[in-house]
Amino acid sequence: MDAEETKPHIVGYSVLFAVWAALLGLTWLTVGLSGTGLGSFVIVAPFLIASVKAFLVVDYFMHLKYESGFFKYILLVVLGMVVVVAWLVYQDVAYRY
Repeated sequence: MDAEETKPHIVGYSVLFAVWAALLGLTWLTVGLSGTGLGSFVIVAPFLIASVKAFLVVDYFMHLKYESGFFKYILLVVLGMVVVVAWLVYQDVAYRY
């Protein structure tokens, strides 16, 4: 065991508060964009904002940045599968009629 692995990773309250404030701000941005007439960007923007919010939660609150590369690789595989399934659902709905 390496000494770096056994050392606990403590994130300071200031960092956690900043991440929490960013999550609140991004939530307000999502709500604010829902009423605007931005065309197809209204559909894409919430997904992009949700991706940033998910990254913040996984990276800071779930401490993924302190984990080994294997867990990061698995997360990328899962996210890739989500993108593939979302694309397949979009193709099904778009060409149904």
